[in-house]
Amino acid sequence: MSQNIVVTAAMLAIGDELLSGRTKDKNIGHLADLLTLSGIDLKEVRIVADDEEAIVEALNALRGKYDYVFTSGGIGPTHDDITADAISKAFGVPCEYDEAAMTLLAEMYRRREMEFTEARQRMARMPRGAVHIANPVSTAPGFIIGNVHVMAGVPQVFQAMVDNVLPTLRTGTPVLSLAIACPYGEGEIGTPLTAIQKAHPETSIGSYPRYVGQKFSTEIVVRGRSQAVIDAAGAEVQAMIDAIRRRKDIAETIPPRLEGNAGTQGHP
Repeated sequence: MSQNIVVTAAMLAIGDELLSGRTKDKNIGHLADLLTLSGIDLKEVRIVADDEEAIVEALNALRGKYDYVFTSGGIGPTHDDITADAISKAFGVPCEYDEAAMTLLAEMYRRREMEFTEARQRMARMPRGAVHIANPVSTAPGFIIGNVHVMAGVPQVFQAMVDNVLPTLRTGTPVLSLAIACPYGEGEIGTPLTAIQKAHPETSIGSYPRYVGQKFSTEIVVRGRSQAVIDAAGAEVQAMIDAIRRRKDIAETIPPRLEGNAGTQGHP
């Protein structure tokens, strides 16, 4: 049997507007979906304010722990777009105007007959030695330094940049999953499901409660990198559901003891 390859990633979403609720993040879920399909495990997500020290601290913690780090936000033209400065500080290199990025942006604004202002030139700043991430939507590039991929926060641009980055990444063994519908709530399945998880450590078993029509139910999802281990755990989950169903069926067939007869009929 070939050994499973595990590749890990983290995401750092940057912006006061995310923490205030003014902007609803759309990038985390998109990245998670694509990384899962690519066989890369998204292990951690952090959201930090537009604060240089907070960005540096979070980035250094994540880049030393995971194979890849993806950031979103803070590489625009305004005063609070400080991601490039913070990442330069985290890597201990100067943040400077990249010549190739300056050329790309200058030509784009010339074609649009718009002034290439000092504020717009800020979008060409990046850490010394960084490599561009192409931006087919609005030209201003993201960049890669070390294992960190720095991308825009605007969802359309972020998604385009992710599409350009993914083919360049080392990928792992994809995670497979099996969803099992369970007609019982978590309170009834919690203990036996815990035992099943302990018996199948190569899988990750999640339970997702639902409440429809005044009735609780649960979707149980078994995840793993081998179909065989998923099927084995899934069989035990189904056996657990069947056992609960049989127990309930038996309980329903036993007639209730008549109140007040306990003294004459003896103990059950």
